[in-house]
Amino acid sequence: MKTIEEAKQQVIEDFSVYDDWLDKYEYIIELGKELSGYPDALKTEEKLIKGCQSRVWLDARLEDGKVVFAADSDAIITKGIISLLISVYSGRTPPEISQDDFAWVDSIGLKENLSPTRAGGLAAMIATMATLPKFAKGGIAYGPTLGLFGEYSNASTNPEVVAPLDRLRSLIGESSGANGNVT
Repeated sequence: MKTIEEAKQQVIEDFSVYDDWLDKYEYIIELGKELSGYPDALKTEEKLIKGCQSRVWLDARLEDGKVVFAADSDAIITKGIISLLISVYSGRTPPEISQDDFAWVDSIGLKENLSPTRAGGLAAMIATMATLPKFAKGGIAYGPTLGLFGEYSNASTNPEVVAPLDRLRSLIGESSGANGNVT
């Protein structure tokens, strides 16, 4: 697999082949057509990227310490854009993704050549992919949240608990005989 820098450079080179933005749009559309296999069962409200005019579903799972993205969209251009992002970031570690500046997107001129609503959707896609919450050290979600769980090296022997706070208090109280306080 290419490094993240090599993958970004490949996208920049692929876009440099085309002089006209209509040809670049056609290329993006082709990328969208190649994106397949997103199960209908994952087309849920929780998987929708907020801030996109079109409906874009994004799923992330951790395999061998690397984030694997899958996505779909009801709009072909948007599907191509998320496919482009997946081609660079899927198969990377959480720190590789969260520490990247996504500057390559600016270097290919994508934002400047999208409508304002599509550019806003691109920003929402980037923000979602870049800030996937990692809860290995704990965290609180106050609403629908895409997160990675079990991404740390000891997850197999010290698994994480994902539960509403009141249920967690109940589990702690039931299993340890403690007073149910969570500290």
